[in-house]
Amino acid sequence: MTSLVQKKFGEAAADYASCAVHAEGPTLARLTELIETKPTWRQLDIATGAGHTALAFAPHIAKSTASDITPEMLAEVKRLAKERGLTNVVTRKANAQDLPFPDTSFHLVTCRLAAHHFPKPKDYVAESARVLIPGGMFALVDNVSPDDSDIAAQYNTFEKLRDPSHVRALSVKEWCALIDAAGLDLLSAEVMDQDIGFDAWVARMRCSSETTTRLREMLDAGPLRSLLRPREEEGGLTFTLREAIILASKPGNLGRTAPKP
Repeated sequence: MTSLVQKKFGEAAADYASCAVHAEGPTLARLTELIETKPTWRQLDIATGAGHTALAFAPHIAKSTASDITPEMLAEVKRLAKERGLTNVVTRKANAQDLPFPDTSFHLVTCRLAAHHFPKPKDYVAESARVLIPGGMFALVDNVSPDDSDIAAQYNTFEKLRDPSHVRALSVKEWCALIDAAGLDLLSAEVMDQDIGFDAWVARMRCSSETTTRLREMLDAGPLRSLLRPREEEGGLTFTLREAIILASKPGNLGRTAPKP
């Protein structure tokens, strides 16, 4: 699975650097609104992709470490950081489920739009908790499945057809259970709509014409039509994903303030 993720996202690294969904999506703005950072903080951004989440926090903190398993993505992070004059962003090759960092290393651990690629999400949450300083904050943004297991299975089949490195988008309830099992205290969980342009979505993963046709058919049928709400807009076929923003804290006191309402 690791080599498949590296292949798929290595090919698409430049596309993700310029992708509006990842660079400017509403959940990124909401995430930075919710978390009140301090200038002394150290951030770890897990599965950073082109680094948009790391770069969003970097101007307000001491250091941002952008980690990923794909070298081409880390190269994009370095390029974008240089373009923005950010000298406190460093990159590190790292597996989300086996982080190469000491215990209690970071004040903030983020991961946005990547956790559906993790084969062992329980290990990812546990590792995030391990590297957090007591009182530090865990922040997850990801596509989420509905609670209905049958519809969730169809949705994940749809995602995996487009991107074979997709493992599974969990539900909000499942994420909250993993957070609790890791010993973190849940602070908030909310879900936002993210509109997706179909053509760009399939193009980023270099989908074949046959796969694209099948994805259109699935999008227009049964429960997925109700869940994803496909429609023709000025820019072409568009559908809507649900993205969760989940915040938790590690027990302890670092003078952390609660997330802003």
